[in-house]
Amino acid sequence: MLQSTRFALAVIPAALLATHAFAASYPAWQADTYYTAGTIVSYNGGDYKATVNQTDYASTGWNPTTASLWTYIGVDSTTPTPTPAPTATPTATATPKPTSTPVPTATPTPAATATPKPTTTPVPTSTPTPTTAPTATPAPTVTPTPAGSGCYATWDSGTAYSGGAQVSYNGHNYQAKWWTQGNIPSSNTGDGLPWTDLGACGGSTPTATPTPAATATPKPTATPTPVATATPAPTVTPTPVSGPTATPAPTATPAPTATPVPSTGSKQIGSYFAQWGIYGRNYMLRNVDTSGQAAKLSYLMYAFNNVYQQADGTYKCQGNVTRTESGNGDGGDAFADIQKSFDASNSVSGVADLWSNPVRGNFGQLKQLKAKYPNLKVTMALGGWTWSKWFSAAAATDAGRKALVSSCVDLYINGNYPADSSNNTGGAGSLKGIFDGLTIDWEYPVIQGVGYNTVSAADKQNYTLLMQEFRTQLDAAAAANGASHYLLTVAVGSGADKIRQTEPAKYAPYIDWVDLMSYDFHGAWETGTTVGAGTVTDFQANLYKDPASPNVAAGGDLASYNIDDAITALLAAGLPASKINLGVPFYGRGWTNVSSTNNGLYQPGTKAATGTYEAGIEDYKVLKNAAGTVYYNATAKASWKYDGSTFWSYDTPADIQAKASYVKSKGLNGIFSWELDGDDATGSLTAAMATVNQ
Repeated sequence: MLQSTRFALAVIPAALLATHAFAASYPAWQADTYYTAGTIVSYNGGDYKATVNQTDYASTGWNPTTASLWTYIGVDSTTPTPTPAPTATPTATATPKPTSTPVPTATPTPAATATPKPTTTPVPTSTPTPTTAPTATPAPTVTPTPAGSGCYATWDSGTAYSGGAQVSYNGHNYQAKWWTQGNIPSSNTGDGLPWTDLGACGGSTPTATPTPAATATPKPTATPTPVATATPAPTVTPTPVSGPTATPAPTATPAPTATPVPSTGSKQIGSYFAQWGIYGRNYMLRNVDTSGQAAKLSYLMYAFNNVYQQADGTYKCQGNVTRTESGNGDGGDAFADIQKSFDASNSVSGVADLWSNPVRGNFGQLKQLKAKYPNLKVTMALGGWTWSKWFSAAAATDAGRKALVSSCVDLYINGNYPADSSNNTGGAGSLKGIFDGLTIDWEYPVIQGVGYNTVSAADKQNYTLLMQEFRTQLDAAAAANGASHYLLTVAVGSGADKIRQTEPAKYAPYIDWVDLMSYDFHGAWETGTTVGAGTVTDFQANLYKDPASPNVAAGGDLASYNIDDAITALLAAGLPASKINLGVPFYGRGWTNVSSTNNGLYQPGTKAATGTYEAGIEDYKVLKNAAGTVYYNATAKASWKYDGSTFWSYDTPADIQAKASYVKSKGLNGIFSWELDGDDATGSLTAAMATVNQ
């Protein structure tokens, strides 16, 4: 999922990174090669370290000099000096909450075949599990510069600035709230934007206050997936959102603004909370409350936790794993899950965590959120783009399925998280009552996803059998625990190729609903210099197909990259409409160097647009205030923003209201999003989803 978006990435604090032992010389960097975070290469006589997992596609122009992806570590040497490992401390000190609203972002985003669910799913380098909780680095205090004081170094559009960096621009000093690149300070200040205006400046240049470098946490994203083959026009057409028709060319009229209304009704409204969002994005579960999102949600999915191979050859859910990715799907973040201590300002309850609390971290905050919103259901999402490695192997036999399901039910439903005396967490029944069920995000049965997953032709039938086993054991747990019911939900790809490799009619009786990852249809992995299928700007989450799109005109799978065709394919495969939730993105996908013809729509884009955390992807809360004019395509029922060079496809509140109307017209179960931290500080997109119950 963003994916799906689309997903799974555990970003660990710098204090957990392990010591690296380097070879005598580093390999030369090569384009179109997958690099994991921490990999060191040589390039043009220098050594560079990858800061995130990535593939430097030649089409994007990325290379080691791209500051958001690589860090320069010195002149090429035959004897590099190892980086010393930091010493862990017994207690984690919560990072103070900034005065401005933090901005998380993008989903993992790979290129065409590999989704980012963030561009490629960025994942850190493997680190050993610490025996004690690491200490979080306190955020620096922002000291505003008095009006009329000296100017800092002039802002440079090509420089990546970490949180706390100070620059001057057009006679004013500015300070970065988080990692940012290419965002003009004068037009990117205020709530949800990366710069703080410190006031007018003049005279000599003052010395900038040194600040710790922020670690940019790439957001996982969904694998762009084809949707169902073209089908006849739908019989029910949702009420169109007023706006100009984009065929042959839309006018420069902005899309209409939605008026969100609180939800009251039977449709499900859900979203994902990303495990790693508490780091670089500084987005806590407290924000889900203060933004007003929690009051509108009926369910929340915690993304993600992993499945691990055991010494006895089985595959199980497992607690107390804190290690960054080694590029092989073996990561985990128990520190974020249960060990981190939140201070009063970052806590849902307003009370700081104590060392004596056996459940701290995000799990403890989920418990507090549920206490405040007792009707909110919370599920543990397993797998995702990065952590789907062992699903196929685990599901291959009856014994394997039973072992996997038993471990996950015992850990998250019965709450028996293993105790860890080194940090005083866990214990029998410690998580009981936090999770109301499980969400399975296997990406994908039969089809290879991230590149290292176990895959089998038998996955199609084994997927159904795995859902049956989960349902059986969840029902048994409900009876044993005196609960009425535990949820079992699944996240599925919206491509017809993915849907064909499962048995929706057969697995439907075992699940409560499907969360359809109906986004990432197009993105900046599709670049080119000529207009043609797969090489032009297009919508990433359009409701209907637009015949004017070169991707539609080309036919085949590309023509069916739209929500209505995906829903139609699932219905045709036997999944009841009452068990389908439509997915919407809280982020956009963008290209730059785009021709002004047709206001940038369906034009070649030669490069991914600059994003806060990764190229080609940006949160709604940033895009809504970005430069450019918003246009609307009444055929596709989708919006885009264009500033003369950069094109962003993203959902506005009006677009999401149109999708909510579609959900009602089709008799679907509800609507959900990837992911909460992309919304603005007042939860505008979540409020638009809530109109599904109006």
